[in-house]
Amino acid sequence: MKKALTAVAAAAFAFAGLTGTASAENEKFVLISHAPDSDSWWNVIKNAIQVAGDQMDVEVEYRNPPTGDLADMARIVEQASATNPDGIIVTIADFNVLQGPVKDAVDKGIPVITINSGTQEQSEKLGALMHVGQPEYDAGFGAGKRAAAAGAKSFVCVNHYITNPASVERCRGFADALGVELGSQMIDSGQDPSEVKNKVSAYLNSHQDIDAVLTLGPNSAHPTLAALRDSGLAGEIMFGTFDLSSEIADAIKAGEIDFAIDQQPYLQGYLPVVILTNYARYGVLPSGHINSGPGFITKGNIAQVEKYAGEYR
Repeated sequence: MKKALTAVAAAAFAFAGLTGTASAENEKFVLISHAPDSDSWWNVIKNAIQVAGDQMDVEVEYRNPPTGDLADMARIVEQASATNPDGIIVTIADFNVLQGPVKDAVDKGIPVITINSGTQEQSEKLGALMHVGQPEYDAGFGAGKRAAAAGAKSFVCVNHYITNPASVERCRGFADALGVELGSQMIDSGQDPSEVKNKVSAYLNSHQDIDAVLTLGPNSAHPTLAALRDSGLAGEIMFGTFDLSSEIADAIKAGEIDFAIDQQPYLQGYLPVVILTNYARYGVLPSGHINSGPGFITKGNIAQVEKYAGEYR
């Protein structure tokens, strides 16, 4: 996959380089995410679209609902569509909420690429050109296989964005790999750090047989790590998380977190801009969807990626 992605990007640059800046036509693209302003994980994607925009000589606007409200996100898609951009990049945070506005954009002839949340099948139903993201169930299942290999039998999945179906798929895949039916092991933690920590601490106190913890990103990983430290369980209980941050990287090096699942968000922001630019200018389009992850970051390879955490990783 890495070779294929490199080839896509290289071909795009080579073609753009041959034609020079004269081919630029002031293309404008809009990336719309479901993330609230408080979610720093999206800084990598913001950086990616800035880099891609500069390299391709196009304008890329990032828009999101400040509080993460999906109805607000749907309105943002409608507003973006009304400006007739050269392309829209959008997450499928909730298919039912977003299908109307996204399909309307496609029907207007606006090229759409879906990223991050949602599935390839949902992307196709919306009429998008492709989906660039991580198969969430498969990523969760891969994490569960690692936990099972370490002897885990019971777990808690700390879901800080339970209204996003993709996050539930992560927990479900983890449970299936352990041979456990997903139920009360998934807690709706919310995104307030103090609330997340308190809920995790309460769960650990009432379920002292827990031998694995899965968090779905820095928003839940950081306060969960604090809860484990307070209870003396940090480094004693298997702990896996999705996504990366400098704090997560430090915890991996310290042996407090066993692995982080890297969906490579940089590719989710960067590749759609490159692809849409070449599609707008020359009508060329890669065939099929692109899996940006999952990859697993452990103590064995953290040194290779930690210096890029929060910017490119």
